[in-house]
Amino acid sequence: MTGPRARLLAARAQLEASLAALDGEHAAVVAASRDSNADDEHDPEGATVAFERAQVDALTRATHARLGEVDAALARLDAGTYGVCERCGAAIPEARLEVRPTATTCVGCAAPA
Repeated sequence: MTGPRARLLAARAQLEASLAALDGEHAAVVAASRDSNADDEHDPEGATVAFERAQVDALTRATHARLGEVDAALARLDAGTYGVCERCGAAIPEARLEVRPTATTCVGCAAPA
């Protein structure tokens, strides 16, 4: 079993690797569209290129958001507030933090009302 810092750092490394891969995908999509003289608006393949670019951009934004969550969890760890529910102040169960190391709420507070 690893500690919370190790889990968070592993998650951070995985997210950074995902960002590098997404940057490569984005560059490939942009290069493919630049090398063709296709008009996205009138070319049947244009919608696919635009969709692929939008999909990679959305995945990149989501990955940056997850990276922000990991960085915030690391900051809470440094501040001594990691594992404390932001809503009720109770301890977040270790099992929840193992599954979701960026959790900010206990199970009770995370449940829909």
